[in-house]
Amino acid sequence: MNTYDPNAASYVIPDDELLADEAQYSSFGDTVHYVDPPKIFRHGQGSYMYDTAGVPFLDLQMWYSAVNFGYSNKRLNDTLKHQIDVLPQVASQYLHQTRIELAKTIAVDAQKKFGLKGRVHFNVGGAQAVEDSLKLVRNYKNGKSLMFAFEGGYHGRTLGASSITSSYRYRRRFGHFGERAMFIPFPYPFRRPKGMTPEEYSDHCVRQFARLFETEYNGVWDPKVSQAEYAAFYVEPIQGTGGYVVPPRNFFKDLKKVLDQYGILMVVDEIQMGFWRTGKLWSIEHFGVTPDVIVFGKALTNGLNPLSGLWAREEMINPTIFPPGSTHSTFNSNPLGTSLGLEVIKMGYELDYEKTVPEKGAYFLEGLKDLQKRHKEIGDVDGLGLALRAEICTDDGFTPNKALLDKMVDIGLAGDLEHNGKKIGLVLDVGGWYKNVITFAPSLDISYEEIDLAMALLDQLLTKAKKAM
Repeated sequence: MNTYDPNAASYVIPDDELLADEAQYSSFGDTVHYVDPPKIFRHGQGSYMYDTAGVPFLDLQMWYSAVNFGYSNKRLNDTLKHQIDVLPQVASQYLHQTRIELAKTIAVDAQKKFGLKGRVHFNVGGAQAVEDSLKLVRNYKNGKSLMFAFEGGYHGRTLGASSITSSYRYRRRFGHFGERAMFIPFPYPFRRPKGMTPEEYSDHCVRQFARLFETEYNGVWDPKVSQAEYAAFYVEPIQGTGGYVVPPRNFFKDLKKVLDQYGILMVVDEIQMGFWRTGKLWSIEHFGVTPDVIVFGKALTNGLNPLSGLWAREEMINPTIFPPGSTHSTFNSNPLGTSLGLEVIKMGYELDYEKTVPEKGAYFLEGLKDLQKRHKEIGDVDGLGLALRAEICTDDGFTPNKALLDKMVDIGLAGDLEHNGKKIGLVLDVGGWYKNVITFAPSLDISYEEIDLAMALLDQLLTKAKKAM
């Protein structure tokens, strides 16, 4: 049995003891164990995590796109250390410099891009920011509580966020959700109806949505008073947990025309795709529409501190309509988080991620396409910037093959792949409607050599997994 020694240079409990204690004392409700036994990592650097034996694991998911700028990023770590010495904490009812600077930076950036004045509101996690946005929308829409959202969409697991997340399994055990969203089909190019191009499928999805407003008997519109029953449409520009599905470029423009016609707000969830994951600060910038609300989190602090928030149009969020105390968290806009967020945005523009991310993403995608030629089980590859996907199928190249991907994850986390005669592991994330999609979210600073290594390891991994099936 290890005992804590505050004077010890290092304090390392063996993996087997940690796993035994975790099995006895930890709730499993707040985590997901992808492999058995769960994997324990000890430290990270750049694109790699390291286990207790010192084996490196190339991480191609970076904490669900929360660590966009790599583990132990010196510039961001130094920012955190400096802030600890200056002002590490302050109650959220008081002000401090970086809170105001960060809000201004995001709001000025949005005004430049979208031509709208707005304000920024902070919280501590993505789902909490979604909850705040629901309050904001309901308040602005005079208490209307019904929302539209997409099939395949994911917005979090708090009660409000679960109501607009399409998966029933997140709601099943927690009672009746009377204000559950109406879920609308999302154009999924790889699994579109036969005989349609992706663009035709996109048009079809928009037409089916617009049909809901044709008459009062279609269910959501009262033509006598020109009023919709629904307040807002929650969208991920690229579906995250849904499998990094990239819709045709015309989709959101066409959808927004319908929303504007019937007075429905567009709330854009950028929690996974924000902060240059796609090569833009916000992924919605690729689609040529102006959002009413943007919700953000994750990579805002590179995973070093929980901070999230939202930007909204001035008329929705000004202090007269959304007064002090409308929401609250003890830790929102904490100085450690806001100083990091400010540095993340400065760094992103200084390092020109708008140029480097699309270039690296194109190179990564070409590698996946080459891999696809050698493995017929890769049914689809696609992506935008460094948000990429590979859909794992049976040998017909279309039927979902969750079992094969599960085996790939197991082998990757075992750390028994080989590179230059040494052991190495591979960290992958599983997503998709059928849980058969590898969702790639590597560090935005990943090198071209590391991308080449990723392709070699994926090739090795697929070969091993197929033999093990």
